[in-house]
Amino acid sequence: MARTHLSEAEGYELLKNAGVPVPRFTVVHSSEEVRPAAEAIGYPLVMKVISPQILHKSDAGGVVTGILSKDAAVAAYASIRSSVTGFDPRAVITGIILEEQLPPGLELIIGGKTDPSFGKVITLGMGGKLVELLNDISIRVLPLEDEEIQEMIRELRGYRLIRGFRGEVAKDEEALLHLVRAVAGMFREDPRIEEFDINPVILYGRGGCAVDARIYRADTPAQGETTAPVTMAGDLLDIHSIAVVGASQDPNKVGYAICRNLLAFPGDLYPVNPKGGMILGRKAYPTLASIPGKVDAVVITIPAYGVPQIVGETGEKGIPLAIIISSGFREIGEAGRLIEEDVLAIARRYGVRIMGPNCLGVMLPLRGINMTFDPVSPKPGKIAFISQSGALITTIVDWSLPKGIGFSSVFSVGNQADLMFEDFVRFAGDDPETRAIILYVEQIRNGPLFMEVVSRIAEKRPIIAIKSGSSKIGQKAASSHTGSLAGSYEVYLAAFRQAGVIPVRSIREAFQAAELLASEGFPKGMRAIVISNAGGFAVLSSDYAERFGIELLEFPQALVEELDAILPAAWSRENPIDMVGDASADRFGKTFDVMVRNQDLWDIAFVIAVPSAISDPIRVANEIVRFSKDTHKMTVGCMIGGDSMKTPLRILRDAGIPNFPDLEDAFRTVGNIGRYNCGGDAPSQKCPR
Repeated sequence: MARTHLSEAEGYELLKNAGVPVPRFTVVHSSEEVRPAAEAIGYPLVMKVISPQILHKSDAGGVVTGILSKDAAVAAYASIRSSVTGFDPRAVITGIILEEQLPPGLELIIGGKTDPSFGKVITLGMGGKLVELLNDISIRVLPLEDEEIQEMIRELRGYRLIRGFRGEVAKDEEALLHLVRAVAGMFREDPRIEEFDINPVILYGRGGCAVDARIYRADTPAQGETTAPVTMAGDLLDIHSIAVVGASQDPNKVGYAICRNLLAFPGDLYPVNPKGGMILGRKAYPTLASIPGKVDAVVITIPAYGVPQIVGETGEKGIPLAIIISSGFREIGEAGRLIEEDVLAIARRYGVRIMGPNCLGVMLPLRGINMTFDPVSPKPGKIAFISQSGALITTIVDWSLPKGIGFSSVFSVGNQADLMFEDFVRFAGDDPETRAIILYVEQIRNGPLFMEVVSRIAEKRPIIAIKSGSSKIGQKAASSHTGSLAGSYEVYLAAFRQAGVIPVRSIREAFQAAELLASEGFPKGMRAIVISNAGGFAVLSSDYAERFGIELLEFPQALVEELDAILPAAWSRENPIDMVGDASADRFGKTFDVMVRNQDLWDIAFVIAVPSAISDPIRVANEIVRFSKDTHKMTVGCMIGGDSMKTPLRILRDAGIPNFPDLEDAFRTVGNIGRYNCGGDAPSQKCPR
């Protein structure tokens, strides 16, 4: 699809029609037109060349500023034509624009791009030379409400310049909101606009104006989705019978590993192999059609070229779900893409839903289902893990077992030919056993649908996401991994935040946040208390709280007096509470009792306990469990130590209280949660500051 770079005059007309203030301007085509045009606009003037071959006008001598008279305008006209022709003799000069030269003000940039996953995206940032120097930008996926535009403005690091920095006059924030709203409306309503940037937008104490615009418009409107997505049936994963196509007696085959994992499945297992016989003690059937009973799901492990036929047989048998483990589809290039399209067309003809292809499969530990070739099965738990990488799942499951982390479900989405992230998020959100959801994302195929579904689920279940491909090399690797066209990393993060998803930068951070939220839910706010028997860790906690945006509550005098009555004279008399190194379990318990009585003052309690000759870590752990049960606030365990802490940590884990052996991890995790989501009945709302 070809696209056109609009001239500055065409861009101004587009902006003006959208309600965006622009300078007075006109276009001249001869020196005779310059004098009357200059007089009509007034002085000072700017003159710029209009040429499709000259994008960087200043480099070509195509810009003259500070024009103060008719004669100077005529001279500037001649100078521009001469300079541009000398710079590029092939350049076609279609005109020269005269526009009023505006007084200096605060320069910002408003930009837009069409993201392959999320569609039209708008950017606001500090403009002029600062845009590259500071990279101070805010991004949102369209459409936008005024409240979201206001958030964009106020989250800029340069917002202090808008408010009036060091005695400067405050700039017109309402005018900027109007500008962004008008530009966003223009971008959204014109399907031919693909990309633009307005740099600078000059903001004054009263009003603002778009001064320069580069707008790219497609010759034909972009085509949207041609087929409406089909919602996954609520009972699709209510599985009581499974067939495995490609089942094998060979331990080196994927079909063997999947059948082995399904030996513990409480329903009916049907290995399918053309040779028949017995596989792992179960009768094997030569075809799907030869299976006598009803089949709820089929797992396909044969080479890609044979998959379309099996999907057709799946449809003829009336099996609603096909899980395609096989690779060799869109991720390998054009030949694989054609096979994948064939598979999808056959599946839709019969109403079969497809998971994958090129996926690991699905695990539902609470139902005894492991339809993967992972050598181990996870423990049941409260976390749903939805990943585009099968290898990541096998690694995480193996890591989770000694950590005591369990899963309500594990899904490998693969190439997302049919069922996508949003389908599994919807399932996990409706699952009463799921308390938190983790996503590992390489590509979202239908960004608007993803945001619609996820924003709804995030109101009742915390969702944490890690997006790969933050580097150019990472984006290339993601593309070759599962056939993705990875979109801009920053756009993904913006979309996650808009949808109420908590973005994190590592798998470790993701699971720390999920464990805490699955246990404690969202905090009501970010007011924190720290209770510690170690002065050094108390000091460190103050540093970490400031770094990660957590407010350490300043104790009222009445609370200090209550604590004075139970703590030794040497206690810190402030927050963090340093109970002194000889603190016993009883001292922890009495401090907890005071904080329970005053729990309306705080939202989060960090409890730091280290080994000592006085304290009994097992009793301290039991006191933390009691404290957690007696409050409706978030309790964060930070029992730090070695072997002496093994039993106490098991006590916390059995009570569903996650522990952070690294204090910085504890504060970072709470900060990640609070930065994007907070509290109470609407977890997608931002925490009050």
